[in-house]
Amino acid sequence: MSTKVEATIEDLYKIEGKAELVNGEIVLMSPTGGLPHYAARQITISLVSYERTTGKGVAIGDNTAFVVTLPHRKSFSPDAAFYSGKLTMKFSEGAPVFAVEVRSDGDYGPRAERRMAAKRADYFAAGTLVVWDVDIVSDDVVKVYRASEPELPTVYKRGQLAEAEPALPGWTMPVDDLFFQENEE
Repeated sequence: MSTKVEATIEDLYKIEGKAELVNGEIVLMSPTGGLPHYAARQITISLVSYERTTGKGVAIGDNTAFVVTLPHRKSFSPDAAFYSGKLTMKFSEGAPVFAVEVRSDGDYGPRAERRMAAKRADYFAAGTLVVWDVDIVSDDVVKVYRASEPELPTVYKRGQLAEAEPALPGWTMPVDDLFFQENEE
């Protein structure tokens, strides 16, 4: 009989690339395509501007780990985030106040929807106030989920300003900024 050893945060430090620690296992996350990465980068850029304007918290880009203490999850690695804790050379301790998950090719269908809903529930259980579900191939581009009403997202489409209240008071971002515009030469 073999016994399975649960992975730890120390094991996560040894992983090259993006991963999370869920149910005692290292869950590797595939690299994303250019358009989802572009959307996540644009959100991070906007969050940096908010950070500089308010002097509160820090904008976090892709591939940063946040250590949490949930029964079945020990870390998150969102595509973009805003964090109010202290930065160190180690993974950030605690959940971000705002987390962004940008959908990639594998994030569609009933199974993916269940996974994403479970991850949002984990974010809220860990203390995240707002989670964006960004889908650049849908008319409903940004779904804003709040810990206070996790089943009632606010939906933003192209041409609208999305927000992350109450996590980021006063911050908005044009949904159109999530889309790459070809340079005309």
